[in-house]
Amino acid sequence: MTHRSFWNRRQFLGAGGMALAASASAAPQSSRANSKTQVGMIGVGGRGSSLMRLVLGMEEGGAGVHVQAVCDVYEKRKQLAQERSKAEFATLDYREVLGRKDVDAVIVATPDHWHATIAIEAMRAGKDVYLEKPMTHTIEEAKKVVQVVKETRRVLQVGSQTTSKDQWWKARKAIQDGMIGKLISSQGSYHRNSIAGEWNSTPERGNRSWQIEAQAGPNAKGVDYIDWDMWLGPAEKREFDPQRYFRFRKFWDYSGGVATDLFYHVVAPLQICWGEPQFPHRVVSSGGIWAFPDREVPDTFNLLADFPKKHSLVLSASMANSTHIPGLIRGQKGTITMVDHGQFEGATDHITVAAERIYEAEFEEKFGGYKAVDIPVAETPEDAHMANFLECVRTRQKPHLDADTGYHAQVIITMGVQSFRESKVLFWDPKAEKVVYEPPSA
Repeated sequence: MTHRSFWNRRQFLGAGGMALAASASAAPQSSRANSKTQVGMIGVGGRGSSLMRLVLGMEEGGAGVHVQAVCDVYEKRKQLAQERSKAEFATLDYREVLGRKDVDAVIVATPDHWHATIAIEAMRAGKDVYLEKPMTHTIEEAKKVVQVVKETRRVLQVGSQTTSKDQWWKARKAIQDGMIGKLISSQGSYHRNSIAGEWNSTPERGNRSWQIEAQAGPNAKGVDYIDWDMWLGPAEKREFDPQRYFRFRKFWDYSGGVATDLFYHVVAPLQICWGEPQFPHRVVSSGGIWAFPDREVPDTFNLLADFPKKHSLVLSASMANSTHIPGLIRGQKGTITMVDHGQFEGATDHITVAAERIYEAEFEEKFGGYKAVDIPVAETPEDAHMANFLECVRTRQKPHLDADTGYHAQVIITMGVQSFRESKVLFWDPKAEKVVYEPPSA
């Protein structure tokens, strides 16, 4: 096996990612009306395997989709994915998938530090993209992805699957109908607990996807071979470390920890609830490594954000305590409870809108004679977000979590990570679209 050398992230973004310019978005695609969308899976570890199983189930159920190619830098995962999917083609190198004319769309489920590079190259190769959350590793990358979506006119769905659930659209309508008055603040959380710590193997929760396979590595032979240089890609070069490969979310080079892994599932749907994507004005974060010292990222993390439209966001997370704070959207005249059990994006069959006591009479008059209203929420199939993406591939419509909405969510979260790491209050300059350290001038 030959190892490869890669450009760094800044070189790639600065050069505009022209490596595949010859395969521009006008390249012929295999899909035609009434034919199957041919998909390439890039990254088939824990999350990628789950997404592949979802697609295979959709194909078995008669959906117009087929897994045509699979890719992973770990030979064992690559072979298993090909066996399970019966894909025609398998490779360790994602560029070989992008170069195939029989692939219409790719599903990218690599570690975060690869998201932007692969998504941008894929779109320039004429592929539509399902891009697992977080959208990117940096704000600069997210901004570039949005630009390339516009240039190539490809469909890109960010893979925060919860945004295809019905409750966000019901909350959005409740806010638009004036049920809570002026938006004041939103709050959500993501709390978990485990004996070993998040992103380690947690068999007590039925999760073995973070297990270290000691026999695997860049010097191994056969199915145990890992192309470590390819895995690092645009990240800092270093010797192979099983912890970094198998448990990448614990390290800053490849992840933003709980913020990018879990807060994205709160911030992205809130962008839908608020009626339009919104950048923050000010962001500050706190927290630390309070329980699990085997990582660089915090196990407890809190994020506060204020917005130009005069409302706030409060996010709470701990990987050492599983008790959530209530998932709420507060207005001057009422409050929406997103779930009764606390986890903001958890499953529910209703949301509740309750009037503030001083506005109960007005609420009763406008909304059916009640001080609080339960709004039914339709059950959302597990494959709803993927189905939305595939439908948009066929119709060329905007998906539920398009690149621009995903970018706005990414800015909030990545500013939170930067605030924590620098111990600073950060501001967003909406004209320059960049982070600054003083309030931007009007």
